[in-house]
Amino acid sequence: MSGLLSLFGWTFLPNLVTGWTQSLYYSITIRAGDPKPQPGTPRFAEHRRRIHILVVTLYLAYTLYEADYDLRQASTFHHDLGVPLSATERDVKSRFRRLAALHHPDKASPSASSAADINAYFVHLQTAADTLSTPARRFAYERFGPGVLAWPHCTTIRDYVVHGAQSIVAHYAAAAAALYALGLLGYMDYGRFERWLVLAGLLVFELHTVTRPTFPAVLRAVVNPAMGWLGVKGRAPFYLPFEAVALARKGSVAVFIAFSQIGPLLGADTSGGQIQVGAGGRGGGEEAALRTGLDRLEQMAKGLDADATRLLETEMAPFAGDEEVLGTVRGKVKEWLVQNTIRSDPMVRDALGRSFMKRRVDAPAGARGNR
Repeated sequence: MSGLLSLFGWTFLPNLVTGWTQSLYYSITIRAGDPKPQPGTPRFAEHRRRIHILVVTLYLAYTLYEADYDLRQASTFHHDLGVPLSATERDVKSRFRRLAALHHPDKASPSASSAADINAYFVHLQTAADTLSTPARRFAYERFGPGVLAWPHCTTIRDYVVHGAQSIVAHYAAAAAALYALGLLGYMDYGRFERWLVLAGLLVFELHTVTRPTFPAVLRAVVNPAMGWLGVKGRAPFYLPFEAVALARKGSVAVFIAFSQIGPLLGADTSGGQIQVGAGGRGGGEEAALRTGLDRLEQMAKGLDADATRLLETEMAPFAGDEEVLGTVRGKVKEWLVQNTIRSDPMVRDALGRSFMKRRVDAPAGARGNR
């Protein structure tokens, strides 16, 4: 259902927002009394193209910010316990004992909140401490997220990796099938090859992330140090691998939308007063040229057919009203076309020759059958 709503939104919302933004842009930049660019003019079409690109870009940037905000709101076991990435099993247990002294149901103040909330929060802290103090479970949690707590029959790192890899492969198989089906339906003409590269690169990144004993190099050397230096508030100053994977998936969706919404507009022609979008992506120029040639050929054939029809009507005009003569003339014309056009075709003559060669030499007149 959410996919249908998203498709509906990306079909109508950008054009609607672009129209509002363009009207607001003209009201700010053009003084009262001066003429505004009118629809159907090259200037109006160029402004609309640029504003549409800007609107879609800003919205995609907002979706990435929203995904990061949701991750920060969800928090992590490390943040809840207040331990760094390098915390050892001893550090985790020591930190939990300190928090238990403050949040244990027997020691917490009843007026602070309900008993159910106190018990739930203490159980959450205990689950976080048990997860981070168990090597196999900590490895799985940092790479697959809190969902690993519900995976049955997983006790070793190998069990978690096999279970997680199976779900990843199934996810990308479904994504590839959807991408291929949408391509067949013509919804993803622009950047068709690049979309597959993005999907394959994301799959490689995710498999590498969940199978390595250490965090990805981009997290260790770039992202997490930058977050610690910036001092991001409201969360632990680092990304866990499963958070990086979630952001990468969201980013890939943004890239696919950009291919569909922004890519074709980058090389669009507005000189005619309309946004003329050509086929994009690798091979798009050749495909567009082929389609243009086929369209021209179809128009030429229709023109020749119309000319032949008018010529035939002109030649038959003296016999108008005489159905017997018209029938005789049509028969003669048909016979002439068969004798001089169809049978004179090299392929037809060759096929007839092979057919005659297969006939039995000693067959009497009227006999059927070949050798």
